[in-house]
Amino acid sequence: MKTIGLIGGMSWESTVTYYQLLNEGVKDALGGLHSAKVLLYSVDFFEIESLMSRGDWDKAADLLGGVAARLENAGADMILICTNTLHKVAPQVQSRTRVPLVHIAVAAAEALTAQGISRVGLLGTKYTMTQAFYRDKLVERGIEVLIPEGDDIDLVNRVIFDELCLGIVKEESRAEYLRVIADLQQRGAQGILLGCTELGLIVAREDVSLPLFDTTEIHAKKALALALTE
Repeated sequence: MKTIGLIGGMSWESTVTYYQLLNEGVKDALGGLHSAKVLLYSVDFFEIESLMSRGDWDKAADLLGGVAARLENAGADMILICTNTLHKVAPQVQSRTRVPLVHIAVAAAEALTAQGISRVGLLGTKYTMTQAFYRDKLVERGIEVLIPEGDDIDLVNRVIFDELCLGIVKEESRAEYLRVIADLQQRGAQGILLGCTELGLIVAREDVSLPLFDTTEIHAKKALALALTE
């Protein structure tokens, strides 16, 4: 079994889910007392979010690249950035390590394609929804991307940072998210991609009629497949 290196803490709420999914996946695959070989470096999200807010992506890339190098030196066979938004600096992080970086958007595109989805509604931070670094990974693989319109972009982003990253789940926010999802469905979305690792905390499959793709689950599943392949 290969060792999975996690860059976590962005936020720690979703990093807990990664750890749980990886260990449950290994137990399901191998049985008995087996568990995942994981190295976790949990960053201070306050520092990362401050850099994002200032647009200092170079500093964020340098910080996360250093973490990736430490994980490799500690024995990681692959690196996962446990958040969608910070994949904006994935190329710079990959350049700091010789082991593969498992890209969350590439894994998501593979999962969507496998289910025959060619038009998807994307929810995430404003960076993930509006910037090319993430959308292009989907478009390159033949997937049309729809995002919320107008003020709904700010709504989705605000709930992530002001509520979900703090472990707060409000029913009124859930209702607003379901309204946004219904709008995306009306515009032709064949499925919804939860392009933020916190969104599984507020939207569940039973809440919507469309297929729901949780990038935390998809990312962890991809890492497991690589870790369990000799």
